[in-house]
Amino acid sequence: MFTRAAGILLHPTSLPGPFGSGDLGPASRQFLDWLASAGQQLWQVLPLGPTGYGYSPYLCYSALAGNPALISPELLAEEGWLQESDWADCPVFPSDRVDFASVLPYRDQLLRRAYSRFLQKAASSDRQLFQAFCEQEADWLDDYALFMAIKQASQGQPWTEWPEALRQRQPQALAKARDRWGGEISFQQFLQWQFREQWLALREEAQARRISLIGDIPIYVAHDSADVWANPQFFALDPETGAVDQQAGVPPDYFSETGQLWGNPVYNWAALQADGYRWWLQRLQQLLSLVDYIRIDHFRGLEAFWSVPAGEETAIDGEWVKAPGADLLSTIRQQLGALPILAEDLGVITPEVEDLRDRFELPGMKILQFAFDSGSGNAYLPHNYWGRRWVVYTGTHDNDTTVGWFLSRNDSDRQAVLDYLGAESGWEIEWKLLRLAWSSTADWAIAPLQDVFGLDSSARMNRPGQATGNWDWRFGADWLTGDRAHRLRRLSQLYGRCFG
Repeated sequence: MFTRAAGILLHPTSLPGPFGSGDLGPASRQFLDWLASAGQQLWQVLPLGPTGYGYSPYLCYSALAGNPALISPELLAEEGWLQESDWADCPVFPSDRVDFASVLPYRDQLLRRAYSRFLQKAASSDRQLFQAFCEQEADWLDDYALFMAIKQASQGQPWTEWPEALRQRQPQALAKARDRWGGEISFQQFLQWQFREQWLALREEAQARRISLIGDIPIYVAHDSADVWANPQFFALDPETGAVDQQAGVPPDYFSETGQLWGNPVYNWAALQADGYRWWLQRLQQLLSLVDYIRIDHFRGLEAFWSVPAGEETAIDGEWVKAPGADLLSTIRQQLGALPILAEDLGVITPEVEDLRDRFELPGMKILQFAFDSGSGNAYLPHNYWGRRWVVYTGTHDNDTTVGWFLSRNDSDRQAVLDYLGAESGWEIEWKLLRLAWSSTADWAIAPLQDVFGLDSSARMNRPGQATGNWDWRFGADWLTGDRAHRLRRLSQLYGRCFG
């Protein structure tokens, strides 16, 4: 299933375009063309859901819905739901950053205009397609659309602050809400229909270029989400208020001396198990309808998870709790067949986690930025990769760029990197690490686009533990030149990671 290949990590919001953030429009096709010209067979993205607090794709309002901010106005115009005149007053947004606070309201205005025109002009065939989508996805879409409609009406309040009848999902209150906010519910359904149509069209374009898409599933979901509101029995919550009872995180690690406290509720695994893991299966099936492979973020949490009592201000005072990962993965394999899954096995990894990963023959991750700080036995150094079932990265969205990482090291630590590389200087250190990754025995080699362009720390995508100022990096419309593509293709050809 995992043949030798290479690719690029880039979230669609980082694409160029006139509407303030990247989307599924023309720039996404241009990026696919560039990937193909560079001999790349993989495009890895971050989670695709509708972002909530801090605009993080790892804190979404739904684990099943798509992000409306990725819907392309230009593609809506091709369908007849918008006209170019609709964005004649488009503000001049920054080209190197996403100003979410300005971009999202503007995009929402365009989307509402598109929905209004759909209601006015749609042919019966279009209405039938929309209705068929709503019926096919009703199992999750009805709850999500209602959740977003109530949130819209309550000025964004988290569901735990809604009136008790809505918070506890009393049937009569839900029925009244559906009647009262039926128009907003239909609008939210329309957005999900258009997201799916545009994404599936992009996937067809990728397949035509023999490029596989890698999606991402955060192991946990946001507390303020349709998933938790609609399925409270599957999460560690206070049964009366819905507040988090036990929250997720990790103990002190490479990124933080006090650990990371994520705030997501941990799972009630007993309830999930008793239900045959239906929610997890639905979640995986939904994403696999959009992508070819899935990276499970924080895979180690399927073997044991760090559980921190509510009210703690750091993640220090938590405990490891066992999870039924083997039973879950066995059920997934029985229901879905082969497991096109990558295990993000970073952090505090035990032999039990490694056994779980290897039992199901899942590729693990190797990060070169972690490789140079503990001598020749460091498991992230390529000479220690036993076998080929690995995905090697120069860095991920949580790391600094390779240039930023190298410059932040002291002289002796930089020299340790150069000694391993057999290099005299740190000139183009990003390409030296790319070569190291591409030449390794790992089946897959992936680099953030920032490293292909040798960008410094100002282009970093995320700083773990920092609540704001993340996820907003974008590249310019004129960046995808032939020289970088040619160089990347040559590297891929040299190390057997290219079709030809």
